[in-house]
Amino acid sequence: MNGDAVLWCDRLVRGLAQHEFDVYALGRGPRDDGLLPLPPQVGRVRTAPLWPAMDDGAALGRRARRRFAECYGELAAVVCGAGAGAVSAGAAVAGAADAGAVGFGEAVGFGGAVGFRGGPDAAAEDTSDDLADRFASALYGLAELARETGGLDGALRSDTAVRALERACRTPHALRAARPARVPDLLAVAAHLARALRPLSLDWYGDDGLGAVDLCHATSGGPAALAGLLARHFSDVPLLVTEYGVHLRSHHLTHAPGTTAPAVRALLGSFLGRLAAEVYRAAALLTPGNAHARRWQERCGADRGRIRTVYPGMAADRFTEVGEAPDRSDPGTLVWVGRVEPAKDLVSLLHAFAGVRKEEPGARLRIVGTPADAEGAAYLGHCRALAAQLFPDEAEGAHAVGDNPVSFEEIGAPQAPTLADAYAAGAVVVLSSVVEGFPVSLVEAMLCGRSTVSTDVGAVVEVIGGTGLVVPPRNPRALAEACVALLRDPGRRERLGAAARARALELFTVEQNIAAFHALYLEVVSHCPVRRVVLDASGEPLPFAAPAESHVPGRWTGPTAGVLPRAMPAWATDAPVAATPLATEGVR
Repeated sequence: MNGDAVLWCDRLVRGLAQHEFDVYALGRGPRDDGLLPLPPQVGRVRTAPLWPAMDDGAALGRRARRRFAECYGELAAVVCGAGAGAVSAGAAVAGAADAGAVGFGEAVGFGGAVGFRGGPDAAAEDTSDDLADRFASALYGLAELARETGGLDGALRSDTAVRALERACRTPHALRAARPARVPDLLAVAAHLARALRPLSLDWYGDDGLGAVDLCHATSGGPAALAGLLARHFSDVPLLVTEYGVHLRSHHLTHAPGTTAPAVRALLGSFLGRLAAEVYRAAALLTPGNAHARRWQERCGADRGRIRTVYPGMAADRFTEVGEAPDRSDPGTLVWVGRVEPAKDLVSLLHAFAGVRKEEPGARLRIVGTPADAEGAAYLGHCRALAAQLFPDEAEGAHAVGDNPVSFEEIGAPQAPTLADAYAAGAVVVLSSVVEGFPVSLVEAMLCGRSTVSTDVGAVVEVIGGTGLVVPPRNPRALAEACVALLRDPGRRERLGAAARARALELFTVEQNIAAFHALYLEVVSHCPVRRVVLDASGEPLPFAAPAESHVPGRWTGPTAGVLPRAMPAWATDAPVAATPLATEGVR
């Protein structure tokens, strides 16, 4: 979990003090930095790393090895786009081809596990539903095997897994981009799948874990949602999935063309797409953080009737003083605040500011932020060099000798001791990104009552809602014109800033977010049968243990019990975390 995710989960759990939580967190490794003290309603926290690779020590017997080859081969066939004309279950050929090299049993067929349909169009006979069923069957087959044997970490990283992927890629009906996959590509895909499937090997799903909760809240897609999916599969625990950044979209952004081998990109995208579709099919409710994420979910097959948009909740109190105070900022100053990285397109911002300076010679630009990694640090260096080139130190004019109109600062420095101070320093806040999910910095600027100029990416237009100016991305001229228009019109800046603050307080606060999820928890649990009676230490029922519907005569737990209302509650689109945490919460 990253810092923003930890803070959001902490705010949500603390805000729902009437409920009991168990927190299950997946992370990159055993890190202790950034930990927060637990609120009293958290019963326990269990963690498991996705990186580095783990050795569960499970030794599979002959029958288990055959089952693994069968299930993983089927999973690989579906991921590679191989239809029924390929290996249906993958196991028979796996046993015959790898018996000597891998030690997966005798070279024999496994009871008709290989199915062929003659003809070159055999794969066309597989419908989308067929492939979805095959993927789900293979995934749950691996989960059940992991539960019986104690884990599959070693098997998922074995030569058998790589060979299964290779066979699936070499079939005539495989994805075109996957067919030329080389050994390094296959090894990379197998390693990614092993990490993504790591939740299969966790001991979280018994009656002493997720199997004992009344609701499982997965706070992102991917591995976190897989943990919730298995809790539903093994114990019929209802699943709620929150995605403020769609996992599949993040994959396409991270593994953009030119950065990742085409075969690796295609196979991982296929797997994540299949996993997302299965999660969306099984979830009782989906809560995207904005309409942009909602559209991604719908394209992946999510049912509109089970989607509720819940905006992220921001802590508004730290911006109250700036937001309610009169604007005393320099009327000629533009401010950019955020994490320095190429996706923020500070290069276009600097070129745009060059255009602003031609119209407003006294204008200044403050860039406040720090790089997140080595790539960001290199990008910051490039931006500093570009600023020095575009705006050489002035010997005369509005500024003193050696005073560049562009400054690079960090939060905590004397010029910007707090985040609110950084926003308060500018008359106009600028967002220049070419890629953006939910623009957190934009909401912070709105809470500070600042007028904004933003590029039309991600959920920007949805967040702004007419309270700021929006221009196309990678268009320095349009960005400059919008900035100049606001710098020259203080009355318009004031009106837009006030409207922006009012909108942010209405839609994007922590209180709105907590109220929305409280109602959603009750909605999901009210449509699920009572599976147990759970009492607290004083002998009183826990909040979700016995929903009111359990006392209503009739078949409320019958065939339609799991069908949620299709109408969206009025609060759903007005309810107010941040980035995508890899976490699953068990709620009682």
